[in-house]
Amino acid sequence: MPGLLGKKIGMTSVFSADGKNVPCTVIEVGPCVVTQVKTEETDGYNALQLGYTDKKEKHTTKPMQGHFEKAGTTPKRYLAEFRYKGEDELKQMAEHKLGDTMTVEMFADGDFVDVVGTSKGKGYQGVVKRHGFGGVGQTTHGQHNRLRAPGSIGACSYPAKVFKGMRMAGQMGNERVTVQNLRVVKVIADHNLLMIKGSIPGCKGSIVLIEK
Repeated sequence: MPGLLGKKIGMTSVFSADGKNVPCTVIEVGPCVVTQVKTEETDGYNALQLGYTDKKEKHTTKPMQGHFEKAGTTPKRYLAEFRYKGEDELKQMAEHKLGDTMTVEMFADGDFVDVVGTSKGKGYQGVVKRHGFGGVGQTTHGQHNRLRAPGSIGACSYPAKVFKGMRMAGQMGNERVTVQNLRVVKVIADHNLLMIKGSIPGCKGSIVLIEK
């Protein structure tokens, strides 16, 4: 599906036409440059590779410098592919050529989008915070310091192992998260800004993918 790369700016709120206060996330979207056009004949699928945010040439490898020179653009820091399927999407893909610039104007007020980002890392956490365990309800009868313990993690005689996927303490956050069907509240084309209803994963300044 068509989409663009952007950077999360932060959150704010706007008033709708009926006077409701709508929480919104502000994203700086694009402009993105088409750095590669992939077709089913050459690559097995149809997609556009987009580049976002300039990068110094001295920090770019020689192969990637040639890749960007072929597209007639400066080196980019972030690259992402957006696959195109169906007749309507393929027609949209045919409108874009190597080196073209795609802006936030491809979105319109009222559109629904999917946003992909990396959630905030929360470090090593226990089962209560990580998985929502309730902990031990009763605090008497010698519970001592086991109020937030996970409890039994499996039988000891048979099968004598801990099953894969057992919910236990561990690293929380810092993973790829997709939020679907978020409504575009407003498109500010002059400043490449997109206002989306609700929250999206990631911290301020993190890179996100917006899929139409």
